[in-house]
Amino acid sequence: MSAVLQPSSRDSAGAQFFICVTDQPALDGQFTVFGRVVEGIDVVQAISESPVDEDGKALDRIVMRSVTIRDTPPPEPVPFAGTPVDTLAATRARLVTSLGTLTIAFDAEAAPGHVRNFLRLSELGVYDRTRFHRVVKGFVAQTGALDSREAPLTERQRKHIGTLQPEFGTTRHTRGIVSMARGDDPASASTSFFICLGDAPSLDGRYTVFGRVIEGLDVLEQFDALEVDGETPRQPVWLERVEIVTPPGAPPPGPEGPA
Repeated sequence: MSAVLQPSSRDSAGAQFFICVTDQPALDGQFTVFGRVVEGIDVVQAISESPVDEDGKALDRIVMRSVTIRDTPPPEPVPFAGTPVDTLAATRARLVTSLGTLTIAFDAEAAPGHVRNFLRLSELGVYDRTRFHRVVKGFVAQTGALDSREAPLTERQRKHIGTLQPEFGTTRHTRGIVSMARGDDPASASTSFFICLGDAPSLDGRYTVFGRVIEGLDVLEQFDALEVDGETPRQPVWLERVEIVTPPGAPPPGPEGPA
């Protein structure tokens, strides 16, 4: 958030202000930044997409109804940060895709950090409406890349995005295995993951396996049958959402659950 100025008048800031929807480096050092949106960036995005006339004025009236001053809320508990490993292992995730639903069980003993990360991002909706941007027949179907996400991240989601230390194990990359994508740096895994469509021994010991498809293997056949341009599906295939199924009696991952 930054104050509006009159042209060529650096001391003219008054009641008007603006909120940046995207990075605006040309404004750096030219306007006074006094705040940042920490909740509701999706609302800002929606406002920015409102229809405008040829002068850039909104065609529909958009009103700021009120401003409320409040104390800074206490830090939010990190979802799944303190969940016991046995509870993580008993948790399931349903990946609802535009081709069908896949149910995943987790290898929490071998890769607890990756399991917590995946469940946390899923709980926060980071994977909602993310494309399967890479599909290689008989090899992998990959999703979770943030640049393939339909909507921008909220500030709450963004603060939980980071990189992971590798947790390489001995599990082989076979059909149905769920593993974390990464760059050249072994510690560069973040949000993107892949599902093996066939045996992939070249990946063993080099990528972190954190789960396995236990229901919906027939859906993988549909991924194998997709028409692609190179490695990109010709028709968009979406990860619509991830539904988390916790074991009976387990506390929720939010404020009432493990912190």
